[in-house]
Parts: sequence; C-alpha cells; structure tokens
Amino acid sequence: MAQVSKMFFWSGIILILIIGIIHVIDAPDSFHDAAYKGWLFYGNGAAALVSAVGIFRRHAWGWYWGLMIAVGAFMGYVASRTVGLPFIPAEPEAWLEPLGITSLIAEVLFVAVFLAGVPSRKKTGL
Repeated sequence: MAQVSKMFFWSGIILILIIGIIHVIDAPDSFHDAAYKGWLFYGNGAAALVSAVGIFRRHAWGWYWGLMIAVGAFMGYVASRTVGLPFIPAEPEAWLEPLGITSLIAEVLFVAVFLAGVPSRKKTGL
C-alpha cells in the first residue's frame, strides 16, 4: 500500500478505536433491548480493534474493514431510530444520546479520512 500521510494514518487508527470503545461502553445497556444487540456492540469493539491493528501494520484490509465497521454502525444507528431493529421497536427519541452522537461523528470522520487519505487500489496496485 502506498504511504498514507501520518495525519490520516493516526486519525484512522484513533477514530476506529473511538467507534469500537463507544460500542463496548454501550454494550451492557444494549442487552436490555435484545441480547443480539449487546453482542453486536461487543463485536463492533472487537472488529474495530482488528481494523486498528491492520491499519497500524499498514495493511489495506484494515482500512476497508474499518470502513465497513463505520458505515455499518452508522446504518444501524439510523435504522434503530427510524424503522427499528428485529425485536426492537424504533426509538425516535434516542437521536440525541451523547454516546450515539459521538459515535456518529467518529464514523463520519473515519469515512472522510478513508476517502481523503487512502489512495485508490488502482494507483497503489493493491
């Protein structure tokens, strides 16, 4: 993989770790909604750690894995507040939860860092 600038490199690692940490912090409360939601939150934390390690070791898959984590978490947040999740009704009143907003910001920023800082596969020969 072509060299990603240090700013994008460290931003990506920090942002994906923030996303994972927020989900791990919120996981115990998520079990009250449905057990699968709590496990998904713990899974998000573990997957974010794997992504951060991949990015740190300069593997392209770490960035792409992080992109899937960030986009998936963003979509889950929106779905949980609009149409609901399986066995969990929509929670439109939960849009402004501080941890949720912080996670959304980190997810959007990770995608922006990915788009701005990760060279395309075509250019790098990945």
